[in-house]
Amino acid sequence: MSKRFSCKQETLTASLRGHIWIEGSEGTFLGYGRIALLERIREYGSITKAAKSLEMPYRKAWFLIDSMNRQVSKPYVVTSAGGRKGGGTWITSEGEKAIAVFWKIHEKFQKFLKRQGNAVSSISK
Repeated sequence: MSKRFSCKQETLTASLRGHIWIEGSEGTFLGYGRIALLERIREYGSITKAAKSLEMPYRKAWFLIDSMNRQVSKPYVVTSAGGRKGGGTWITSEGEKAIAVFWKIHEKFQKFLKRQGNAVSSISK
């Protein structure tokens, strides 16, 4: 007994995606998540508030900050213990530079993906 199979002709919609991770001596040094954490620390002045805003455990946030700071000659994040004036957390000028450079690289990478995505779409028609 012979069975007939009908093949639906579906159109494949292909796209090109990618992520940037900057590698350091300990593995991932900077990436989208770490940059988001640095930006939130700048916004809130607190690791706890920054982590909560990203729905990230405080312990993970502290690990990421510590990892970044260990891999550079000057820290990206500094903290001050509480007291009469209260404590806080700051992004250093080196941290600010890292944020700016990452976003420049990210923007160029997105343009690359878009250009190369046109080539990918030509094979999926």
